Amino acid sequence: MAFGAKRIFPIDQKPGTAVGISIPFNASGVFFSTYTTKDAIRNNLLNFFLTNKTERYLNNQFGADLRAFIFEQITNDNLNFLKEDIQTLITQYFTNIRVDSLNINQQPDYNEITIELNYSIINTGITDQVQITFA
Repeated sequence: MAFGAKRIFPIDQKPGTAVGISIPFNASGVFFSTYTTKDAIRNNLLNFFLTNKTERYLNNQFGADLRAFIFEQITNDNLNFLKEDIQTLITQYFTNIRVDSLNINQQPDYNEITIELNYSIINTGITDQVQITFA
């Protein structure tokens, strides 16, 4: 048994095989594919952050519900709660991801928050970052 072995996703070895759908959509009815697991997971995380709870049919608890948060008053307590909530939800819905760091930056004058998530895909050595701003 090999210890510390990295997991390789077999579909990543087939260059012409699509893994997922890229976000944002570029035109009505046009979907662009992603061809690596890293890109697919990144787009899945963006979809998670952009989805409100109750929006997804048959999975109404999926989503970070961030749009509802931007109408709240931005305080340190709210930001700490949001950070804990996001970490819990990512652990629940993305079991193959380890959160390396999660920062929430605020600009109260503009009623804006920016979420910076650095993460690793478990047992692969793949790391990436997602940054998204809500105003």
